[in-house]
Amino acid sequence: MPVHYIDFNNNHVPEREAILTANNRAFRYGDGLFETMRWMDGDIRFLNHHVARLQEGMRMLQLEYDAAVDEQFIRSRATALVSKNGLDGQHVRVRLQIYRDGEGLYSPQQNKAAYVMSVSPLDTDDVKHRKLGLIVDVYAEYRKPYSELSKLKSANALVYVMAGLYRKKKGLDDVLILNQEGFLCESLSSNVFVWYGKKLYTPAISEGCIDGVMRKVVIDMALDSGLEVIEAQISPDIMNEADEIFHTNAVHGVQWVMGYKQKRYFNRISRMLQERLAMVNS
Repeated sequence: MPVHYIDFNNNHVPEREAILTANNRAFRYGDGLFETMRWMDGDIRFLNHHVARLQEGMRMLQLEYDAAVDEQFIRSRATALVSKNGLDGQHVRVRLQIYRDGEGLYSPQQNKAAYVMSVSPLDTDDVKHRKLGLIVDVYAEYRKPYSELSKLKSANALVYVMAGLYRKKKGLDDVLILNQEGFLCESLSSNVFVWYGKKLYTPAISEGCIDGVMRKVVIDMALDSGLEVIEAQISPDIMNEADEIFHTNAVHGVQWVMGYKQKRYFNRISRMLQERLAMVNS
């Protein structure tokens, strides 16, 4: 079986090799953040948006790295790792985890950052879901609290883990997560858009959702297409009234939601956005 490699602080090491200690702050406290990106056609799609979000997150968490964590850095490390694993020419998921290095309890001893990058080939589920659509439900057992930190893709992901267990138990494609006030926040791994009353709604960042890369791209595409986009506080009751719902993330793009309980949705807007996104990718 071929050896799969990760990039651990500028070194390619076998994925199964132990690299972290029990004092690792990402392990102990969730002290870090990450980006999940799509590699296609020899580059990372919408890399500038990923870098902007990552740099903002590092600034907020006071993470410092010796080199500039910019487009050139991420592109060069991803290119080398994709090649090292023989994935050239494929569509690849690239995950970059950045965490605060060193020890300390809640108060860190220092703010120097370290990173781990991994790559894996993408499956074809996104193609299937474009044709069939997602079956979803609302996850309500635990809600996501919101603050200025809520928009970050942080290493603290307990609410998503619990929502993922619910999704698996119920045999669903995805679940919608509520914020602490009971309003729509996001899905398990995506931002959420709702087409209702000939307007496109999405939860505002202030509602606790991740500041998604594909969310930004889709909002811009929708506005360019003449659609009215409203970032708002959205009751989950809209699930019963909406004409269309779709999810967006950087890896799978736009994913149409076909059904919620007994409700079925159209896919006119999501299909239009999928087609426009394909043109951007080409």
